[in-house]
Amino acid sequence: MSTSPRQDLAALIGEARRIVAFTGAGISTESGIPDFRSPGGVWSKMTPILFQDFVADPEKRREAWTRAFSGRAGWVGASPNEGHYALVRLMEQGKLSSVITQNVDNLHQDSGIPPSRVIELHGNASYAACLDCGLRHELADLRARFVETDELPACRACGGIVKTATISFGQQLKPEVLKRAERESLNSDLFLVLGSSLVVYPAAALPQVAKRNGAALAIVNREPTELDDLADLLLNDEIGPVMSEVAASL
Repeated sequence: MSTSPRQDLAALIGEARRIVAFTGAGISTESGIPDFRSPGGVWSKMTPILFQDFVADPEKRREAWTRAFSGRAGWVGASPNEGHYALVRLMEQGKLSSVITQNVDNLHQDSGIPPSRVIELHGNASYAACLDCGLRHELADLRARFVETDELPACRACGGIVKTATISFGQQLKPEVLKRAERESLNSDLFLVLGSSLVVYPAAALPQVAKRNGAALAIVNREPTELDDLADLLLNDEIGPVMSEVAASL
């Protein structure tokens, strides 16, 4: 009896004991969040501000904060979709160990995944942090002061430069975050890629790390990826409908 790709994915998930989900922009575009690189994406509408320029140039910082407070990038304010909620169900079933994400939209946490189980490779756009002491700052508080005084946000504790808690172009990924992601990848028995084209490194090396250590690799993405040839199972399909059906069948 033949099976469908969705049934094959359900079988892989059913057999797995420690799944790591690796998510990219494709899971969040189904919530209305634009991706970065495609035609019509964020970077086709505005030039990214390099980390070095943000730090060195107050006018670049002002431009960055104006963008952040206007919501032009569209990275925050959306709601999780059925793909996000399917991962919650897998975690509740004891299948999903963690989510490694390239996204900065906080939607995994909003869907119900504990923050301690979400590894954010590229940071989070829903709050800010001091570049010197690391203190967290809420965007609403920074926005109110920026609008009232036109002063650039500064750390309330040490006076240092404050930036949204994302990893910008030219800014290094946090080594401890990458090490944790590598450790989770090594410990997985199913590495599930959802909505990533797998072209950005070092993030795109993680599926290869998992695969080399014996994990099965499943990729669900609307378009082909750079690692399709490595996959044990490949679905070029919509993530939300696929994952919702699969999670419901377990």
